[in-house]
Formats: sequence, C-alpha cells, structure tokens
Amino acid sequence: MEKPLVSVVMPVYNGERYIGKAIESALGQEVPVEVLVIDDCSADGTELAVMKYMDNGKIRYIRNEQNMGAARSRNRGVKEARGKYIAFLDADDWWEKGKLKAQTEVMEQTGCAICSTGRELMTPDGRTTGKYIPVKERITYRELLKHNSINCSSVLLRREDALAFPMEHDDSHEDYITWLRILRKGGFAIGINRPYLKYRLSEGGKSRNKLKSAAMTYQVYRYVGYGPLKSLFSLFPMRSTDMEIPLKNSGRGE
Repeated sequence: MEKPLVSVVMPVYNGERYIGKAIESALGQEVPVEVLVIDDCSADGTELAVMKYMDNGKIRYIRNEQNMGAARSRNRGVKEARGKYIAFLDADDWWEKGKLKAQTEVMEQTGCAICSTGRELMTPDGRTTGKYIPVKERITYRELLKHNSINCSSVLLRREDALAFPMEHDDSHEDYITWLRILRKGGFAIGINRPYLKYRLSEGGKSRNKLKSAAMTYQVYRYVGYGPLKSLFSLFPMRSTDMEIPLKNSGRGE
C-alpha cells in the first residue's frame, strides 16, 4: 500500500449513524491518506459501520480496551499513524474534497505549524444552516490566546508536533491547549478561508454552552501556566463565540 502523506485520526464513540460519511469524505481526498478509527468502547453498531470500508486497505480500526475519552483516543491514533501529517476528524463531521491537498500545499509553502480552514455549520441531521465561520489568514500565539478560532476537525499539523504536544485534559478544551503549546514554541498558524469542514452542531457540545465554555477556557489558561487572577482577567477581552456569516460570503467562488 502507498505510504500515506496524511494520517486522518478519527475518534468515535457510538457514531454508527454518522461515521460512514466522515470516512468517505476522508477517503475522497486528493492526497494519499490512511484513516485511523479509534473506537472508544462504542456500544452501538459503530464497528460494523466501519467494517464496510475495510476492503479499501486505507482504514485501520483500533478499539480501546476501556473508555479513554476523545483526547487520549486522538493521542493513540497519532502514535499509530504513519503519515507525515496528522489531520483530526470527528466522526460526526465531514470534509469537502480538496481540503487536504490545499492544506498540505500551504504547509509546504509557508512552513506554518498548523493549518486550519473555515467551517460550514450543519444541523444535527446534516442540513446546512446557511452559516459559515471564517478563519484568519495568519494566527500567532498571542492572537490565539484571545480566542480559539482553530477547530479541531479542520486542523492539519506535522506528526512530530502532534507527538510532542499530545492532547490532555478532557475536562477542558484539550485541542486549544495543544494549539497554544505548539505556537508558543515558535511559529504560526495559517487559515484557509473556505468552508472545507462541514461541522455538525450538537446541543451537548462543549462549546455550545457559553458559561461552561468560559469555565473550560479558564482551565486552559491555568494549564498553560497562568495564575488564577491572570486566567480570570484574560477571559474578559476574549470573544466567547465565533463570528458566523452567511455562507454566500464565504469566498467559495460558487
């Protein structure tokens, strides 16, 4: 089998309903990929849903012996990965064709540490809301401290960085902590302002409850080394939600 350029790490828990669409969107990318499905002890038909794609030769199914949570499941996928780059994709989200090709080109051309994309907001049943969340073209560590504009399912990064800065603290925004640690060592993130990611909204998601999200962001600041007061005061200039704009203004050229 051709060595993958990108390893797609897909944690899942009871994702039978949606995971097929996620897998198909990863396999449909225009670069060599492998898809590592990390099943966090699902109790539904997730395994059977994944098995339908195993003949492809690009799928690797790994089941945790005990529930580990999304962060440690992603870390396990990174350790098992063979690609130069890591892309994370939650099992209920999916990508447009061309996402990974555009991102690998940007990574090679700019030397950025992280490349993310915009995202189109989808309803729980997969219909468009007509809204889109853009990303800045260039993001520094200090800018990222003010607001986490990098969505996990949109990210591409080098495997060595994903290994060096594993995701921790499922009680917080574990991906945000990782992005901050990567950028703090030096470097910058690049955003491709196109809705390559189709992001399925969930009422139970961490970021949908503003008060809960603020409390978790406070923990992020504590984990990256801020004291209690500085962590608290750092919340006030922070924009609590992403800016949503009409999809027609997303720059898709359609």
